[in-house]
Amino acid sequence: MLRRAGAWRVLRGALGSRVPNVSRALIAHSSGGRGDAEPRPLPLSYKLLDGEATLPAVVFLHGLFGSKTNFSSIAKAVAGQTGRRVLTVDARNHGDSPHSPDVSYEAMSQDLQDLLPQLGLVPSILIGHSMGGKTAMLMALQRPDLVERLIAVDISPAPTTSVSDFKAYMTAMKAISIPQKVPRSQARKLADEQLRPIVQDTAVRQFLLTNLVEVDGHFSWRVNLDALAQHLDQIMAFPPQQQSYPGPALFLLGGNSQFVQCRWCLMRATGFTPTAHRTSWLPSGASWPKMETPGFTSTWLAPASTYDSGKALSMYEGAEAGECQL
Repeated sequence: MLRRAGAWRVLRGALGSRVPNVSRALIAHSSGGRGDAEPRPLPLSYKLLDGEATLPAVVFLHGLFGSKTNFSSIAKAVAGQTGRRVLTVDARNHGDSPHSPDVSYEAMSQDLQDLLPQLGLVPSILIGHSMGGKTAMLMALQRPDLVERLIAVDISPAPTTSVSDFKAYMTAMKAISIPQKVPRSQARKLADEQLRPIVQDTAVRQFLLTNLVEVDGHFSWRVNLDALAQHLDQIMAFPPQQQSYPGPALFLLGGNSQFVQCRWCLMRATGFTPTAHRTSWLPSGASWPKMETPGFTSTWLAPASTYDSGKALSMYEGAEAGECQL
């Protein structure tokens, strides 16, 4: 069903917008993942903002612990500034998408390879943050015919195993205990208090708490903590590839990022044609550049997505940004 939302028409509740009977991990009870193998691909939850059908659509892919709602504001801004269709998607094991024991990038890429053609959104501009960036990179390498161009935010094809906080976060989330049938505000407060000793950054705690949901009086995490914790090393890595992506690609990195260093991009951006991709460093600090950098949407994303196909991908023309050509 199409629904008017300001200047944008939003497609809600269609293919996989919410999968019924998806089990969630009850807090203070077992948070077990699924033991049965599920077929791939999975029907992902998504939201589509309408736009000009003749232009390549923009697809936003969130990071670990995230969801499509992370991009609600920026998706509307990009749609308004470019006139394009903009899709936000919940990855498997996140948001309203179904759970699966398979958290591999191959599976996440296959989910998109199934969904995007069904929606008539290929080739599209893929914009992926962190885990979503790796999913976008793999899809570009596997199916370059489906990708008009690629923007990877705060991630590269390099391993990110040096970041160890994620496992501690998941352990803390699984240990939380919340009584049944307490008001949501109280449940959120209790969860925040119990997370604080381990997750000391307030912004990170608030981000993790977006995953706290209530189902029939019980509070649970909508992310599949067991599967993600069990395969965290796989999520931090990147699958070896023999393919190459000849299209334009931009690696957009936070200046204070703990996930990417410039030398990694120079050494590890294999499979991406050197003349067709580049790396730009945002001038201010960010492991979360989309939220922390003023003017991120207008300066960095929208201009790039408006370029005609075949033109060099460039979002920022300032040497002070630390741009390095690959």
